[in-house]
Amino acid sequence: MAEFVWEARGRAGEVKRGTMEADNEAAVQNRLRAQQLNPTKVKKKGSFQLNFNFSLGSGVDAKDLVKFIRQFATMIDAGLPLVQCLEILSAQEPNKIFQAALRDIKSTVEQGATFSDALRRHPKIFDDLFTNLVQAGEVGGILDTILNRLAVYIEKRVKLARQVRGALAYPIAVICILIVVMIVLLTFVIPAFENMFAEFGAKDALPALTKAVIGVSKGFVTYLPLTTVLSIGLGVGAVYFYRTPRGKRFVHAALLKLPIMGPVLQKIAVARFTRTLGTLLASGVSILDALDIVAKTSGNVVVEEGLRYARDRISEGKNMAEPLGEMKVFPGMVVQMVAVGEQTGALDTMLNKIADFYEEEVDVAVSSLTSLIEPLLMVVVGGMVGIVLVSMYLPIFELAGKIKAE
Repeated sequence: MAEFVWEARGRAGEVKRGTMEADNEAAVQNRLRAQQLNPTKVKKKGSFQLNFNFSLGSGVDAKDLVKFIRQFATMIDAGLPLVQCLEILSAQEPNKIFQAALRDIKSTVEQGATFSDALRRHPKIFDDLFTNLVQAGEVGGILDTILNRLAVYIEKRVKLARQVRGALAYPIAVICILIVVMIVLLTFVIPAFENMFAEFGAKDALPALTKAVIGVSKGFVTYLPLTTVLSIGLGVGAVYFYRTPRGKRFVHAALLKLPIMGPVLQKIAVARFTRTLGTLLASGVSILDALDIVAKTSGNVVVEEGLRYARDRISEGKNMAEPLGEMKVFPGMVVQMVAVGEQTGALDTMLNKIADFYEEEVDVAVSSLTSLIEPLLMVVVGGMVGIVLVSMYLPIFELAGKIKAE
C-alpha cells in the first residue's frame, strides 16, 4: 500500500486536506466519496520527500483584512448590495494581490455563487474559519454582525501573535549576536594572540585557561568545514523530521513541556482555542463543525489531536468538558468553566470570557519571561566573552609582572 495526499470539498464547500494509505488513487477517491467528500486532488506521496517550497504568504496582511471586513460590514449594514460593496472595495484597494482577489470574488458572486463559496476560491487569504463564519452569517441573515465579530477576532489573534514574537525577538537577536562574536573571537582574535605569545617565547608557559581557550580556537578553525557541513546536515535533517507527522508531534509535545516556555505556550493554546471556538459558536456554527475548524487552526498537533478526540466523543453524545479534561493540555479551571457554560447554555459567552482572561495571562507571562530572559542572557553573553578576554590577557599580565620584577 502507498500513501496518498488528498484534497477534497465537503458538503458545505469547505476545503479539506489529509493523507491516506491505499492501493491506488481510485481507492482513495472511493473512500473520500463514502465520507461525503468530493475529491479534487489525489497525489501519491513519495517514500522520501523533502519539500522546500516555502510559502511566502498570501500577500495580504491582517491589517488589510481587518480594514476590508470593517468597511464591508458597514456597507452591508447600510443596505448596499453585495456586488456593489465588492466593486467599491476592490476599486479602492491599494494592495494589488488583494484587489485581484476581490475582483475574482465579485465576478464569482455575479455568476450565481454564494459569497462564502466565492471566498473559498482564495484559501490563502480566507481560511476555513473565515469562510465558515461568513456562511453562517449568510444563512442567518446576520452577515454584518458576523463580519464585525470576525474583525474583532482577527485583531485579538494578531495582538496575541505580536506578544509572542516580541518575547522571542530579543533573545533570538542576542543569541545571534553572541554566535557572530564568538566566531570572530575564535577565528581571528585568539589566533592573533597565540602568534603574539609565540613571538615573546611564552607559548609553553601559558596559564591553563589560556591553553584551553587556544585549544578550542584551533579545533574550531581546523574543523570549521566539517562543522559547517554537519550543521547544514543537521538543519536539513531537523526540517525534514519536523515535516513528518511524527516529528511535528514530538516537537509540539516537547514545547508544551518546556520548563519556562511550556506554561506560556499552554496559555496561548487555551486563549486561541477558546477565542476561536467562542466566536464560531456565537456565530451559529454547529459545535462539531466548530471543533473541526478549531482543530485545524490550533497551531499545535497535540492540541489538534485532543480536539478531534473531543469532537468524536461529542458526536457520540458526550459533553465537551469531559474529553477536554482527559487531554491534560487545558487547566482544570478551563474544563470547569466549559462545563458550567454547557450547563447554563451560554458556552460561547463562557469561552470568550476564558479567552479574555488567558489573553491577559499571556500578556503578563510574556512580560515576566522577557524580564527573566534579559538578565540571564546578559550573564551568559558576558560570561563567555569575559572568559575569552581574561584568558588572553592573563599571559600579558604575567609578562608585565616579570618585566617589572627584572
